[in-house]
Amino acid sequence: MSELVTGEAVALELRAARLPSRALAVLIDLAAAIGVYVAVSVALFAAAGSLDTAAQAAISVATFLLVLVGGPIAVETLSHGRSLGKLACGLRVVRDDGGPIRFRHALVRGAMGVIEILGTAGVVACIASLVSARGRRLGDVFAGTLVVRERIPVAQSAFVPPPPPWLVGRFAELDLSGVPDGLWLAIRQYLTRMGQLDPQVGWSMASRLAADVAACTGTAAPHGVPPAAYLAAVVHERQARDARKAFGVVRAGAGAGAPATSTAYGAPVVMPPGAFVPPVGAPSYQPVQPVQQVQPAEQVQPSYRSPVNEPARPAQEDAPPRTGFAPPA
Repeated sequence: MSELVTGEAVALELRAARLPSRALAVLIDLAAAIGVYVAVSVALFAAAGSLDTAAQAAISVATFLLVLVGGPIAVETLSHGRSLGKLACGLRVVRDDGGPIRFRHALVRGAMGVIEILGTAGVVACIASLVSARGRRLGDVFAGTLVVRERIPVAQSAFVPPPPPWLVGRFAELDLSGVPDGLWLAIRQYLTRMGQLDPQVGWSMASRLAADVAACTGTAAPHGVPPAAYLAAVVHERQARDARKAFGVVRAGAGAGAPATSTAYGAPVVMPPGAFVPPVGAPSYQPVQPVQQVQPAEQVQPSYRSPVNEPARPAQEDAPPRTGFAPPA
């Protein structure tokens, strides 16, 4: 990865092209240029066959300069640094500050390419590219250019650490409309890389960014809150607002079969189908009081006395004997 500094003092991280990809691009360009040179030479010699040897030699030199030297210069100038070979390999020629090249850059590169590529069969260009830290040949050094890779594998987006739980939702009333996009980008880059910075440097950067956010919002940062935590909370609040604008908040009963949502921490959270969500305006949930167990009543003694325990009474003389049958009327 090569770091370039633009005229506005902005550091750009570009992936410089190395020797294998550059050599493949040069071979493709040479094959195309030689093919055009042979076709043009055959056509000119067929048309000027009656001329003398000096005229034919002049035509040959002019064709060489026009096709093999002027052709690459014109192509790189018109395409802003993308020849046929570079287009196939995903490369581009840029200035040292990352801007597009102009005619003078392409002219110097083309003139030096005749010497270090065509004159020495690419030996000088290969040695210079291997020695250079950014893989530049002599033409790039004299022209102030660099060949970079445009096809870079897409990496996963950097993880922005969440704010502390006690700061979530604290800045819901903060006006973030005045914060520019460049400052948001700087804050995100700091939050994703603050673990790689020196503690003192990271603290100073966070303090400066927090002061810029406070100046844009018109509200000072809360006292006693670390600058990094304040920035994380502000970024979280902006993401929550963007999510509400993009997706909205679906209330219960909005539609049959629609998944219910919850707004925990200020952002809509999709809940699984069938989850219970109390309707709007429903009374708050009150826990059910446990049922008190009724103490069993004291066992009541029966009012009758069992015949087993009843004492025997003396039999009356006039009482009929007990036979188990009722007497006749």
